[in-house]
Amino acid sequence: MAQITAALVKDLRDRTGAGMMDAKKALVENDGDMEAAVDWLRAKGLSKAAKKSGRAAADGLVAAVVSDDGKSGVLVELNAETDFVARNEKFQTALKQIAGVAMSTDGSVEAVANAPSPAGDGTVGDMITALVATIGENMTLRRTAKIDAPNGQVAAYVHSAEAENMGKIGVLVALEGADAAKTAEAGRKVAMHVAATSPASATVADLDPELVERERQVLTDQARESGKPDNVIEKMIEGRLQKFYKEVVLVEQPFVMNPDQTVGKYIEEQGSKLIGFVIFKLGEGVEKAEDNFAAEVASMTSGS
Repeated sequence: MAQITAALVKDLRDRTGAGMMDAKKALVENDGDMEAAVDWLRAKGLSKAAKKSGRAAADGLVAAVVSDDGKSGVLVELNAETDFVARNEKFQTALKQIAGVAMSTDGSVEAVANAPSPAGDGTVGDMITALVATIGENMTLRRTAKIDAPNGQVAAYVHSAEAENMGKIGVLVALEGADAAKTAEAGRKVAMHVAATSPASATVADLDPELVERERQVLTDQARESGKPDNVIEKMIEGRLQKFYKEVVLVEQPFVMNPDQTVGKYIEEQGSKLIGFVIFKLGEGVEKAEDNFAAEVASMTSGS
């Protein structure tokens, strides 16, 4: 039996919003498996966090930059230990330079880190190391991405901007389209939608099969709690899967600027075709050290 620590229970509560004892029971029932515990709580109707990822806890900034011709775009996430450093002009200048370098690479972290430094000698990695020494706080080039639209346009959107093209959320959307200006504007609106809804994939076919299977299992467990016959349960599951797709698949989602139509329909009406999208949320999946859990430990112990 895995040890169910207070920290583990707190993590599950933060992810699901479940009560402390429900979270503890979920972990006990699933031998400490976090993902299984999340699904268990959902199946029991004790969690509303259907598709939440881990808490975003790292600081820094995300840069979203598009090339002058609109044919390519890059996202770069540069992490720091504190929000204070993210507002530092040297940090922001470095991020801007790194994003410029990323545009001339294949967009991978390795390629960007090993590219010649725009600040002088060495590589981008060396430049970041020197910046750490100058500012006195650890920094990490956490992730990068590049998207191209040779027959269309790439649009960028930055949410919670701290500086030009830099903020807490960065999105790139690539669309094919004959009218460059119209395609770019449509892409910008779709990018704003993506920032608001964080879709898991562009289309149903692009969805991670493991994610779909997990969802199907949760829906099956929920449906069986109704006590209905198997043939009815199967129809319930398929209906709920369709609802799930509308929640997590970009082209199936109701468009935030016009909920009466889907994003896919909006793109089609603009004479465009979706190539793909990328979204970075600052610090997504990265956790900082938390406060001690003495009070929670005492509470859990007394309730065991």
